Amino acid sequence: EDQAGSRTMDWIFHALSLMWKAIFAFVAPPSLFGGWASFLMALAAIGIVTAFIGDMAGLLGCCMGLPDDITAITLVALGTSLPDTFASKSAAEAEDTADNSVGNVTGSNCVNVFLGLGLPWTIGAAYWATQGVTEEWLSHRYKGETFRDIFYKDHPNGGLLVPAGSLSFSVLVFSVCACTCFALLIFRRIKYGGELGGPASAQKRDAGILILLWLVYVVFSILKSLAII
Repeated sequence: EDQAGSRTMDWIFHALSLMWKAIFAFVAPPSLFGGWASFLMALAAIGIVTAFIGDMAGLLGCCMGLPDDITAITLVALGTSLPDTFASKSAAEAEDTADNSVGNVTGSNCVNVFLGLGLPWTIGAAYWATQGVTEEWLSHRYKGETFRDIFYKDHPNGGLLVPAGSLSFSVLVFSVCACTCFALLIFRRIKYGGELGGPASAQKRDAGILILLWLVYVVFSILKSLAII
């Protein structure tokens, strides 16, 4: 019955995702061990898929000759965020409220920022604290100069050093776009009684505004990276 009502796009996406569906078929059923086996195996599988997509996006950017920071905010960001996009779409269609679809986005970004940055930085800091100043550390380059020339005088004991580059500008642009997004959600709640739904014209208009916010962030970040602004 489900297949009889499937559209052409449903079959296309089914064919594209068939390999991943076959892999996820090995995830344990929720009835085992109170669902923990299913949760842990699904989490591991999602991590593997996300890492694969991120690596493929990075390789594509390398083949296209894009700088690493531009690749990160475009191809890699798109590749790693698509699973969240489809998860939010499914939650919006299945749930009575917008809580899960919006919460999935904020929760995912919290994991990316707090755990995705904090955990590797903590491991890196602990590693370099035990290594001290090594030839590898001294010869590492940033903008054509070695750490020996840039940082050794102020950090004679070495350590984990990750220069920010144009990060402050990107964070500023992102914050402005995020505040605009929050304002739009508040407007929708007042005007239409909820963050999702409403008249078809409003849905298309607000979807276009959110896509435009993403384009604004990407364009301004790229222009800053290329030293155009």
